[in-house]
Amino acid sequence: MSSPIRPKNFREQVYFSQLRSRVDGNAKVEHGLTQIVGIGRRFAQAIITVANVSPELRIGAVPEKDLNKIEEIILDPVGNGIPNWMVNRKKDLRTGDDRHLLGNQLEITVKRDIDRMKRTRSYKGVRHHLHLKVRGQKTKSTGRHGLVVGVMRRRFKQKRDY
Repeated sequence: MSSPIRPKNFREQVYFSQLRSRVDGNAKVEHGLTQIVGIGRRFAQAIITVANVSPELRIGAVPEKDLNKIEEIILDPVGNGIPNWMVNRKKDLRTGDDRHLLGNQLEITVKRDIDRMKRTRSYKGVRHHLHLKVRGQKTKSTGRHGLVVGVMRRRFKQKRDY
């Protein structure tokens, strides 16, 4: 007898072949999709809505045809009805398209962007190069790194000077 949470065709792990990502089958659909690098909660909710999948299901219990539809939406979100402001790469510099990057492709692209900013000596690039905060945060008391110097107390200072 199968329970509503774990049907007979339940999978402990779900593998998205085109994304080259493995997801825990016990997680609910939204949380399972966020295990893929490049997909956050809001984007996962949009995928579930467009794919017309119940958010209460465990991802291991989702039928194969729905998983294929989810994978297709992830690969081409704008073409499948997700608004272009939700993708993580709007107006890509090379192609000019709205794309959604995943996995190591996202990491490589971010690294290239930072390197380009450093090469062109933009303000953000200089801040990255100096390992300082980039987005306007305060730096007086936070973001410190390196050796801790501290303050020498007076009585220790007097013992050293004799």
